[in-house]
Amino acid sequence: MPLGATWDGLGVNFAIFSANATKVELCLFDASGEVELERITLPEFTDEVWHGYLPDARPGTVYGYRVHGPYEPQNGHRFNPNKLLLDPYAKQLVGTLTWDPALFGYVMESGDDTTFDERDSAPFMVKARVIDPAFTWGGDRQPRIPFEHTVLYETHVKGFTQRHTGVPEALRGTYSGLATPAAIAHAQGLGVTAIELLPVHAFVDDSYLTEKGLTNYWGYNTLAFFAPERRYASSPDFAFSEFKEMVARLHGAGLEVVLDVVYNHTPEGNEKGPTLSFKGIDNASYYRLLPDNKRYYINDTGTGNTVNLSNGRVLQLVMDSLRYWALEMRVDGFRFDLATILAREPHGFEEEGRFIDAVGQDPLLAGVKLIAEPWDCGPGGYQVGNFAPGWAEWNDRFRDTVRAFWKGDEGQIPELAARLTGSADKFNKRGRKPWASVNFITAHDGFTLADLVSYDEKHNEANGEDNRDGHSHNLSRNFGVEGPTDDPAINDVRFRQMRNLLATLILSRGTPMLLAGDEIARTQGGNNNAYCQDNETSWLDWEGAVAEGWDLARFTQRLIAIRKALPMLRRGRFLTGQEDPELGVKDVAWMTPSGTEMGEEHWADASARCFGVMLDGRARETGIRRPGTDATLLLILNAHEDVVRFTLPDAPGGKEWVCLVDTNRPELTDMPRLAIGQVYDVTAHSLLLLMLRPEGGARSGGEADRSFEHVADALTRLDPMRSPFE
Repeated sequence: MPLGATWDGLGVNFAIFSANATKVELCLFDASGEVELERITLPEFTDEVWHGYLPDARPGTVYGYRVHGPYEPQNGHRFNPNKLLLDPYAKQLVGTLTWDPALFGYVMESGDDTTFDERDSAPFMVKARVIDPAFTWGGDRQPRIPFEHTVLYETHVKGFTQRHTGVPEALRGTYSGLATPAAIAHAQGLGVTAIELLPVHAFVDDSYLTEKGLTNYWGYNTLAFFAPERRYASSPDFAFSEFKEMVARLHGAGLEVVLDVVYNHTPEGNEKGPTLSFKGIDNASYYRLLPDNKRYYINDTGTGNTVNLSNGRVLQLVMDSLRYWALEMRVDGFRFDLATILAREPHGFEEEGRFIDAVGQDPLLAGVKLIAEPWDCGPGGYQVGNFAPGWAEWNDRFRDTVRAFWKGDEGQIPELAARLTGSADKFNKRGRKPWASVNFITAHDGFTLADLVSYDEKHNEANGEDNRDGHSHNLSRNFGVEGPTDDPAINDVRFRQMRNLLATLILSRGTPMLLAGDEIARTQGGNNNAYCQDNETSWLDWEGAVAEGWDLARFTQRLIAIRKALPMLRRGRFLTGQEDPELGVKDVAWMTPSGTEMGEEHWADASARCFGVMLDGRARETGIRRPGTDATLLLILNAHEDVVRFTLPDAPGGKEWVCLVDTNRPELTDMPRLAIGQVYDVTAHSLLLLMLRPEGGARSGGEADRSFEHVADALTRLDPMRSPFE
């Protein structure tokens, strides 16, 4: 212990787990990783760990493994010492993986995975390098932002900065580029609190993509769970230290760093896949195999294999990786790709499975954010709302319902009511809070926000799969023209729809996640599966963003500032609509356009597309006996094709309504005051947020009375976002 290659100041300890191997050879290479210098048989085998100590080894030592054992695919064993294997604990990689038949444990040309290939794979294989992890963090302090105050910003290290001329050219597309003042200023100005990065663990470009001249841009094909991807480093040999410096600079700006991590599968694929690491180290331990025929793999991931976290040592590998990134790299959270896989036991998903229990009891991980993508493609794989307390989860029900409502689909109001108020039907159990629902409209996978309102169909021809890839059920609408148009009326409604979607996202209970570039109306030309587009399709086009795009950025900035200024929008309680018997107050009331509360007939009206949500600030907070002191808010949503005349409802103690947001008036800088009972013309396809101004004003001293002044001050202090090219 510990597993991996560990420099202790005098030498290096090498340790690797394999329960079924008969011998393990450590292979040392020159600095380039091209010439094998020596093979050393690891002398010790303790508790299924092969290990040895080299007193002359130092940081910079380049190495790999050859593992001996039975080649019996029918029994799950695929040992082949002709194949150089990457240490699962490798923290820095050397060289590049070059696709060649020699990388396969069987004779690839034969197509028969039971054959045995004797070619040496070392010339084509990436190697590991021993590192000295020392790094001076200085005064770095992690922001530790509570989940209820969190606004996530999902982005890509390269895509965010590759076309940003405010970033020095040599740093574009790198960790250092993301840490430049120009990049940080955008995130800070927007008001987001956490940068969620698409995978940065070292990954592989799939052979079928390289053959077509494409790459795995998103990075969901992890090869090494401890090594930062070198392609994002301005100095590849120092990727680990450059990553740490990026984290420190983002922390210094008050921004958290969340990593999208892929522990559910590896690039080794199924029985016809290459032998790169796990498959040759101990295939039967690392992967889930069919119980009645271990030649074949359980494929709950859709990628060919499934990592076996039911094995204690494999679970340890994942836990060690998480602890390494949390402690050594100081990241603030993780978003787990296909997280249902990680909680699977041989009989299926288990809410209290080994992985969930291991994470839950780990004191080091207690302070980090844990976000699940709560589905996979295996049996019973959809588990939204079923993860343990302490976890947040991507809520696709929010995404689909909000899209359908604004698209104009019938019968969406009852479902939308649940999504706006924290999805209590999914998450209100075991003491979980509304922040457990990670709300999103768009993510890396699917249409961008601009494309969602510009295309009826996906356009993935550039991916080389005849437009067969990617989802076809996008709940999108083009408003009469497929793709870009010069028609001002269509463009007007498209931008209003984008504002509607963003406002619904940011003003709802739960944790909002914004896709980078949506705030400037970024387009991918209708491609809803740009996983292989490492080019201008996916990179943010900062200079090309239209003026309306920067208007949208300022609107988004305003929304986030309002969310931060009004605790009612992010309180840690679910809204039920039930009346408090002592106070006679409902925490939420659903209003018809006539200003009355909705009845059963209104909920059952499938043609209804306009309603109001009144959040009463007098409702008591969880665990507090006295009445609440929040502002009372009214959210009005109109998905009709026509103007709806909406009577502003009365509320006890209210003097007037103040308009904070009108998606038909994105340039709104003042806060118009509207009389109680006034009939307001709500524009087609638009959303309003109103705040009740109580009688007595700020002099009465209550929190609700001060809300107006507090919001006004927050909006006044905003430095409106501008294009960096103005």
